Amino acid sequence: MEKLTSKLSEIFEVENIDINLKFSELEEWDSLTRLTLIAMLDSDYNLNLTDKDLIKFENIKEFCDYVINNRR
Repeated sequence: MEKLTSKLSEIFEVENIDINLKFSELEEWDSLTRLTLIAMLDSDYNLNLTDKDLIKFENIKEFCDYVINNRR
């Protein structure tokens, strides 16, 4: 999970990401950031999620758990 949270920190331009937050609680949560996140999931984890999929996660930890458990 450390690799994924490191990538999320880069995408959201924060030093450390609080996995208990919702994406919407991050100042950088906008359409460009969502597209960057979706592209990273596709290229690095071979996962195809949509914008609508992302908003369904209760918090970033739930998102990370999903990615780790479903990567191909």
